[in-house]
Amino acid sequence: MELDVAFGPIADLIADPTIEEIWINSPQRIFVARAGKSELTNLVLTSAQVRELVDRTLIWSGRRLDLSHPFVDARLPDGSRLHVAIPEITSQHWAVNIRKHLLRHLTISDLADRGSMNLDIAQTLVNSVKAGLNILVSGGTQSGKTTLLNALVTATPIHERVITIEEVFELRPTLPDLVALQTRSENLQGEGGIPLRRLIKEALRMRPSRIVVGEVREAEALDLLIALNSGLPGMGTLHANSAKDAITKLQTLPLLAGENISHKFIAPTVAAALDLVVHVSLSADGTRRVKEVASVTGRFENDRAEIEMLWRWNGAEYERGIGAIGNEEKFSAAGIPLENWWKR
Repeated sequence: MELDVAFGPIADLIADPTIEEIWINSPQRIFVARAGKSELTNLVLTSAQVRELVDRTLIWSGRRLDLSHPFVDARLPDGSRLHVAIPEITSQHWAVNIRKHLLRHLTISDLADRGSMNLDIAQTLVNSVKAGLNILVSGGTQSGKTTLLNALVTATPIHERVITIEEVFELRPTLPDLVALQTRSENLQGEGGIPLRRLIKEALRMRPSRIVVGEVREAEALDLLIALNSGLPGMGTLHANSAKDAITKLQTLPLLAGENISHKFIAPTVAAALDLVVHVSLSADGTRRVKEVASVTGRFENDRAEIEMLWRWNGAEYERGIGAIGNEEKFSAAGIPLENWWKR
């Protein structure tokens, strides 16, 4: 599908490689993000043009938008992600967001070269993926979680079979044995929906070497933790303000799965399931950077899994923490001496 046909009046914005995201607050208020900073464009549309734009892009995705289903999350022909909300959920105008994911092709080394992390952190992450450690990427919106996760998955040894699970296809790792799964919305009769929890269960039947959940938001956190505790390596992302907050949130989300789930069960499960938490952030000047790397020690106290800091960005440089990675068996099996896990 040609850009002009699919995107009409915003085709130039879609084609611009410096633009990361486009959002329409109203036909007269259209913004873009460049290098992590927002700008108001001089583009003015009509309400009819906005609706036609959404209608054309949704034809390709097969997802619906109407009064009974006033939100939609969909993948566009160029791989961008579309989100739309309509009245009466919004006050007056259709709210449209298009996230372009320009950096999905980058490797860990590429991110280090761009200043997103130092070389020691980059080598740690590559070695940890090779060793089969379970890694959680945390951060705020637009902080670069998906970009980093895609780079981590791409570092997976090529002989492994990877299953990715997402609400909407965003990850595009470069791997020979890869199956990508996405959720499905309910039909007009309220039937046929396939949530993330169902996909995680189905993925376990597909002979995965490791499982990747694009974003953990709700009760599917329980299914992911159970899968990781079964000896299956995995990765995922989570919205959080810090590495510590990410662990706290990961212990809270499984409680949504039912009243029979308690903190006394979740704390040891999280402590045993995770190995690393990598927290990324978007600074005021638009820089995306790994802000913290923490090791989950496997210990827990007062129903809280314990973490130790490996690296923290202090605003000028990375400070080395007291933490260490203690998975001797995993590193040895991957041919990586534990004493050299962070060295180049």
